[in-house]
Amino acid sequence: MTTTASPLPLLLEEIEAMRVERLSPSFVRVEFGSPDNGCGLADLGVDGPLYDQRIKLIFPAADGRLPSFEGADESWFETWLDRPEAERGAMRTYTVRALRGTGADTRLVVDFVVHGPDDASGPGGDWGANAAVGQRVITMAPRRGVPFGGIEFAPGTAKRLLLVGDETAVPAVASILECLPATARGAAFLEVPHAADVLTLRHPVGIDVHWLPRDGAARGEEIHAAVLEHLGEEPAAPVVGEVDPDLWETPTYSSSGEDVDVAVRVVGHEFDDLYAWIAGESSMVTALRRALVKDLGIDRHQVAFMGYWRLGVAMRS
Repeated sequence: MTTTASPLPLLLEEIEAMRVERLSPSFVRVEFGSPDNGCGLADLGVDGPLYDQRIKLIFPAADGRLPSFEGADESWFETWLDRPEAERGAMRTYTVRALRGTGADTRLVVDFVVHGPDDASGPGGDWGANAAVGQRVITMAPRRGVPFGGIEFAPGTAKRLLLVGDETAVPAVASILECLPATARGAAFLEVPHAADVLTLRHPVGIDVHWLPRDGAARGEEIHAAVLEHLGEEPAAPVVGEVDPDLWETPTYSSSGEDVDVAVRVVGHEFDDLYAWIAGESSMVTALRRALVKDLGIDRHQVAFMGYWRLGVAMRS
């Protein structure tokens, strides 16, 4: 079992699949617990709502074994990277879909996106597609009471919310919706591969949830048009331009290096009560960023644009 001799500021724990549920053709839910009746997950949590809390999962190496982090200190990540790729396994980013229970009964719920036989998949998708009770991975996750980061949803005093995501962002949007106050208002647009991937989500009555199955259509086109129409604009095809595969822009951070502290703030426009959270494939996110910020003039401090992945590009973690 992978544990650390002294507590790190974060959790770095081996966890075991306690329950596996196929939610739809593209989603598999895995409920993880601490193996061997341990309490490794007992301290998992944040001081406040989870919203879109990100964690890391490390999957077994090619030989089926997980790397050991016994006695790990704060240099653990560099030490892990120094291992041969065939031995260290693969790290990928996921969202905490839910936390259940306490102490030794704490359960971490993660929804995996899995792909059809003709679609390219990575180590996380492959693991999720074949997940079974008893299988183990390692998680890097927040320790309650210690700053960790990984939550980007920060609407401030916005009166209207706009949540947009493809299938990889559905777990994050679902978690955000469950954390919102009952008085929240706005809309969520979710693009999924198939009509059978439409899930039942709990959300405030003032949030309209729109599911947009592709069912073979081009990725990103329908959701782009639907968001523009929602904002009172004429539906239009996405204009992508150059795509930053590391696109990550929030009210307080820009992957392009923009100084967000001194950026000009736009006030008094028709969208000044809006907060937009948009995540998924980078070209979809890039096109919506262009439409909202450049074309509609929405203040970039009112938006979070996150490229979770890039079509045809293997993600590093």
